[in-house]
Amino acid sequence: MKAILILNAGSSSLKFALFPMTPRLADTARLSGQVEGIGAEPLMHAKDSNTGERFTEALSVPEGTDQNGQHRLSLEFIFSWIQRHSPGVDIIAAGHRIVHGGDHYGAPVILSEQVVGELDTLVPLAPLHQPHNLRAIKSLFTLMPEVKQVGCFDTAFHRTRHPVAAHFPIPRALTNEGIKRYGFHGLSYEFVSRQLPDLLGEEKARGPIVVAHLGNGASMCALRDGQSRDTSMGFTAVDGLMMGTRTGALDPGVILHLVEQKGMDAKALTNLLYKQSGLLGVSGISQDMRALLESDEASAREAIELFCYRAACMIGQLTMAAGGLDALVFTGGIGEHAAPIRARIAEWLGWTGLALYPAANQRHATRIHTRDSKVEVLVVPTNEEWMIAHHTVNLLGLG
Repeated sequence: MKAILILNAGSSSLKFALFPMTPRLADTARLSGQVEGIGAEPLMHAKDSNTGERFTEALSVPEGTDQNGQHRLSLEFIFSWIQRHSPGVDIIAAGHRIVHGGDHYGAPVILSEQVVGELDTLVPLAPLHQPHNLRAIKSLFTLMPEVKQVGCFDTAFHRTRHPVAAHFPIPRALTNEGIKRYGFHGLSYEFVSRQLPDLLGEEKARGPIVVAHLGNGASMCALRDGQSRDTSMGFTAVDGLMMGTRTGALDPGVILHLVEQKGMDAKALTNLLYKQSGLLGVSGISQDMRALLESDEASAREAIELFCYRAACMIGQLTMAAGGLDALVFTGGIGEHAAPIRARIAEWLGWTGLALYPAANQRHATRIHTRDSKVEVLVVPTNEEWMIAHHTVNLLGLG
């Protein structure tokens, strides 16, 4: 079986998906999963979509292996597991999610050592994501040198935004150094935008739409003509919406206060902004929306309400950027599966004429609005891995 391997490397996890070419790219990954706990006790979870089987295996890690070494071991383990599970599989190409493409990379690119070297220079713009994305690519150069690799950028989809939306009101010299709004989750938005003509019709799919990618990492995007017009994330993936452990937009004066009055340094601030805040910080219970929805604690209810309020506010802002609101699309783990969250956000947006049909919302139907709603509301599962595979196949001329 010829197949395309998709890799999405994070700081402590390595996700993978294997898409068959039969002979064209399959719509669904045959095998998928992730190694989690890299840097501690790596564990692989995987599934076979053909049989429905699920697998969990612990990795054997030699004592003293650092995180970089564990990433490489995880990649080797994934290759070994794929060959054991599907003997004879022929990986003909690999596609990677790369968080940051900067100003230069606005489309998928065939990866070489020179390109990776250029992408290394963007690490300061995404220090918590870019190094891990690139580490998987470098490992694959060594482990499977004959396999061509393609990089797909989370920032690329937002290159069509209103030009003014990219700027911060800071000195121009800093803007020229690259301190500007880039936006992320682009591969998710690109996939969802491709589904909208079939769901809304060609004409409405070109109209003003807001897509809400809600999960542990959360953002939104204003669409017009199927293209990004603005997005909630900015210079980094900590901006915009409240998330699982990230603050989202925060008054810069809070940072100054924490530095001046609390003596916090860059490391402490990074930990606070990225790992201790959001749903976890406000609730004091969990970053998992499912746990908060099941909790009777007042702090859990407060965290949920703040999440929904901030989300509704952002939809209002992006409605302006889109030039209206014909449709609202929910995607991502929370967006696709948390009916109470969709319902509460819809309540905040009642002024738009948006109205949900409760029964459809509860069963996570594709269309969850009432007949007389002035805004169509959809639930559309995202598939960033397929989007990467699609770009890989097209760029390499494989099908």
